[in-house]
Amino acid sequence: MASSKDYLEYILDQLSGLDDISYRAMMGEYIIYYRGKVVGGIYDDRFLVKPVKAAKAMMPDADLELPYEGAKEMLLVDDVENREFLRELLEAMYDELPAPKKKKK
Repeated sequence: MASSKDYLEYILDQLSGLDDISYRAMMGEYIIYYRGKVVGGIYDDRFLVKPVKAAKAMMPDADLELPYEGAKEMLLVDDVENREFLRELLEAMYDELPAPKKKKK
């Protein structure tokens, strides 16, 4: 099942307090970027983030879920209605996320 554009727009609206949020469509799902780094994505209308230490600390009871078959587990963000929490979560995660890969020419 692919994610809906409506859910993507809802999550982007919830993240609108952050600068430099972007996304890229990929096989019916959406990868979410914060200041150029991948923080997670929208998979089957679920907002999942990478399981870095900061995210685990802020969501200790979050479920680990597979975004798609064969992928690494990610943390399910349950509290998507809370804009302040989402802003704090992505800001806390930022330093732990890997730098974007250089594009090959």
